[in-house]
Amino acid sequence: MASYYYLISSLPTLDSDGDMPMTYEEFLTCCQGNVSEETYQRLATLTLSSSEGPLLKEWASTYGLLMKELNLQRSLAMGKPYPAGFDKDGMNAQVASAALAARNPLESEQILLNYEFELLDQLVGMHMFDDYVLFGYAVKLKLLERKSCFEKEKGQSEFRHLFEEVQQRVYRL
Repeated sequence: MASYYYLISSLPTLDSDGDMPMTYEEFLTCCQGNVSEETYQRLATLTLSSSEGPLLKEWASTYGLLMKELNLQRSLAMGKPYPAGFDKDGMNAQVASAALAARNPLESEQILLNYEFELLDQLVGMHMFDDYVLFGYAVKLKLLERKSCFEKEKGQSEFRHLFEEVQQRVYRL
């Protein structure tokens, strides 16, 4: 645990509005030799839906409820029933609603990312130099990694292409 003081202190700050200050592989390199082999393996195989490990069970539950709320609201917007019942949360409902009302998909993703960072901060709480902080950091880095895959120009180009196709179909009617 003593090696966590230096490791966690040396990690760059993560901001939901910012870019990735390091890749996940670079993060794993920092962790190697500073964490147990079991912890390293959990970090190396971490996904956003992982539920085994410190903080991850709580994260999986919280993240799962947010995804269910998004799916529910998307289904309702399309006029389709949503088959599964779940414990609804007012804040999840507000965030999902705001994300679905966003002007574009990138803005929607940013709304979700800001909220997910807040959720992780709440789950980490007052932990300072332990596995909770380390795994919270790792999940945030995974979220930023996902965000880095979005390319604004490519997305706008695809949107224009799809919109033109819809227009052509309408004109043919």
